[in-house]
Amino acid sequence: MDFKELAKSRRSIRTFTDEAITPEDIKAILRAALMAPTGKNTRSWQFIVVEKEETLRKLSLCRPMGSQFLEGAKAAIVVLGNPDITDTWVENCSIAAATIQYQAAELGLGSCWCQIRNRSTEHGESSNLYLREILRFPEDLIAECIIGLGHPAQQRNPQNEAALKWDSVTWNR
Repeated sequence: MDFKELAKSRRSIRTFTDEAITPEDIKAILRAALMAPTGKNTRSWQFIVVEKEETLRKLSLCRPMGSQFLEGAKAAIVVLGNPDITDTWVENCSIAAATIQYQAAELGLGSCWCQIRNRSTEHGESSNLYLREILRFPEDLIAECIIGLGHPAQQRNPQNEAALKWDSVTWNR
């Protein structure tokens, strides 16, 4: 599939089958993330791969809404950034996360982004601190998002090109 078709067909998937993701597919996804562009080649991100069902269930509780799908995922990649390395850590993490999603789609896997930065649990605790307690990542790292992964249990229609918001584009010629 060429990139034009990949961009058109990639949609957020929140329900997954019971089929496991192969180690080869996880490695291909991580390889793509590790090659994602970063400002000044700082590579200010780190990734935690979660495959244990119990840990995925705990991750699904990191927010009152928008994270529940993680319980049904077969894997998740927590995207962490280090603001001590660069002030563009959020952008670097976001590019890596999008790269993860496109690579997953190219492999026939579904994915969905769960925002963590600036979010809280239902009890008002920082979602980042909640994740740190579970995953034990260092204090100099901040979780930007979690990408849930799995084989899609739902089919979504491709993007509707007729509905693209071309009026949000300005040409400076």
